[in-house]
Amino acid sequence: MQKYDQPKMTNIQTHYRTCNLCEAMCGLVITTQNEQIQTIVGDEKDPLSHGHICPKALAYKDLHEDSDRLKFPVKKTNSGWEQISWENALDEIADKLVNIQKTYGNNAVGVYQGNPSVHNYGTLLYGPTFFSSLRTRNKFSASTVDQIPHQFAAYQMLGHQLLVPIPDIDRTQYMIILGGNPLVSNGSLMTAPDIRNRLKAIQSRDGKFVVIDPRRTETAKLADEHCFIQPGTDVYFLIGIIQEIIKNGWIKQGHLDSVTKNLDEFLTSIPDIELETISSITGISSANIQRIAKEFSQAESAVCYGRMGACTQKFGGTVHWLINMVNIITGNFDAPGGAMFTSPAFDTLGNSQTKGHYNKGQSRVRNLPEFAGEYPAVTMADEMLVKGEGQIRAMVTSAGNPILSVPGGEKLDRAFSGLEFMVSIDFYINETTRHADIILPPAFNLNGPHFDVVFNIFAVRDVVKYSNPVFPKESGTKYDWEIFMGLEKRVAQKNGRKYSKINHFLSKKFGPEWLLDLGIRIGEYGSLKSLFKWNGLTLSKVKKQVHGVDLGPLKPRFPKRLFTSDKKIDLAPSIFIDDLKRVISNVAQSNSNGSLTLIGRRQLRSNNSWMHNCPSLMSGRDRFLILMNPLDAQKKSIADGQKVRVKTSNAQIELEAKLSAEIMPGVISIPHGWGHEGKGTQQKIALKNKGGNLNALGDDLAIDPVSGNADLHIRNVEVYPI
Repeated sequence: MQKYDQPKMTNIQTHYRTCNLCEAMCGLVITTQNEQIQTIVGDEKDPLSHGHICPKALAYKDLHEDSDRLKFPVKKTNSGWEQISWENALDEIADKLVNIQKTYGNNAVGVYQGNPSVHNYGTLLYGPTFFSSLRTRNKFSASTVDQIPHQFAAYQMLGHQLLVPIPDIDRTQYMIILGGNPLVSNGSLMTAPDIRNRLKAIQSRDGKFVVIDPRRTETAKLADEHCFIQPGTDVYFLIGIIQEIIKNGWIKQGHLDSVTKNLDEFLTSIPDIELETISSITGISSANIQRIAKEFSQAESAVCYGRMGACTQKFGGTVHWLINMVNIITGNFDAPGGAMFTSPAFDTLGNSQTKGHYNKGQSRVRNLPEFAGEYPAVTMADEMLVKGEGQIRAMVTSAGNPILSVPGGEKLDRAFSGLEFMVSIDFYINETTRHADIILPPAFNLNGPHFDVVFNIFAVRDVVKYSNPVFPKESGTKYDWEIFMGLEKRVAQKNGRKYSKINHFLSKKFGPEWLLDLGIRIGEYGSLKSLFKWNGLTLSKVKKQVHGVDLGPLKPRFPKRLFTSDKKIDLAPSIFIDDLKRVISNVAQSNSNGSLTLIGRRQLRSNNSWMHNCPSLMSGRDRFLILMNPLDAQKKSIADGQKVRVKTSNAQIELEAKLSAEIMPGVISIPHGWGHEGKGTQQKIALKNKGGNLNALGDDLAIDPVSGNADLHIRNVEVYPI
């Protein structure tokens, strides 16, 4: 009788997941065997990404298995970091925070939230409750070194900071991209996975897209047309476009005619700047400005989209108002193929606390106005360093590394090191969290479920998806929402205050899912939308669709979706009209003195500062290089590949030069997020590829006074060959 070997028992499982490492929300298929990741591929059935993924998704394995990643609370002692219990950690943190506030006042505790905070629904839903329980006004986030101009313009014009216009890229015939590189960012405030094919689809349907940028970016190389522009002069380019639209009688608002107000005030307020002057300031020819304005106005559908380069400058808020206005006065706002608005299943905008407010207070040191309860991150160090009543004595940071991501990094380093107490909610000991007294690491992404709360608001198509955990939560670890609940309860109890016992009870019993289910049920598609709609969407129905639920293309939403009291779009908010005086006064201040202007650069295999500890993303050639035009290099006797020193009044760094005509003369570019230091940090791979801190070169006094966003363009930079 012939014997056959018995097959070995394997435990191969397939998991459908949304990647939440960046804004694109790509669908993943992850296979595991014996609690190990075997493969990660794109989910071709995902209704938004259709199988597309980028290199960051493949790094999930590195992140999950990273030996440097913390799993349990650690406390700084004289002999180094020591692991402590969750109970001791949470109790000590609450004691220290409450005692400091009783001694110095509530504002003696500050809060900083990093970019990854909005990628995890546990932090989004439970973090604000804890931060509110501290009753401090000193709140900061990465938003004010990123996208606040988008939100500020939306708040001033449409009544809600999150009602941000989204390019209907899948139906547009003409697209202008200002200061954005979506091939690398995967969209960004335009959640659009597989952006390359989406942009190529515009061309395949006989449309066109134009990129306006100081660098011929990866996106610009694919574009039908690319125009170099002097950094920070986008406001003048837009004024030129608007002047041409007005002069030629191309204004049309379409169905928004009855939904807007103050059009005449807007038209009479646009500065009369000679087109040749605008051309001289921006570096874009008059003929190109005229032609682009005509093509945009006469296209079947068109959309203007601005991103990081259009935000992180001294006119960021006004630029995004004018971007919206270009779309509105050409009939491309709330219209297919133009700038549209989403209909998310879980509608964060429905919560009145997310609407925003402006200038309810000013920062203690620099008198900068708050927006949506936050002060500009560029003044965070001032609030810690400058003595006096209201000085920050303790900090809570969540998922952030501001020493590398906020201008004036060395100043922030000094500020954090001088605090009386600091706690960080993070799973790495990095350049910022090394200053903490206690670090609380949340369970890793793949050990918990995922549901997107924010980026469906910014997606180019309405979708919804729930992802089950890939791995069970490790014994003794805590989810981010459990950490925030534990802190909130203890702080409230030590202060003799009430906390939401119902929320705590339901969350402990059902997890955050009870909030998700409630939000979906009362939302646009939900079962409680009306008394006559009992068969609507619920969380359980979403869970059954493992690839996600396609809710359809974006559709016109106005005036119903507007949050202004009169349900009208304000075309001429006074704060922007007043800022046009500053725009006019800066006309003569063009960069004509021959100095170099430094701009940042995002990279596909990186995500700000926190993914540099992944071997798969750090392999290959050195990416921390300065891009320099050969004409500028020749003047300074710099050769390709030569080491150079880059110096500003704040700091200096050294790196290799890459000479390329893809960067315009007078401009240099260094990637953002590098600068990993060995002192006190514990990220081995990042330290091998440490690079230099671009933001240490920057000026924390440079700011857009309208929106409060940092101006990350660094002027008068010196570059020397070594």
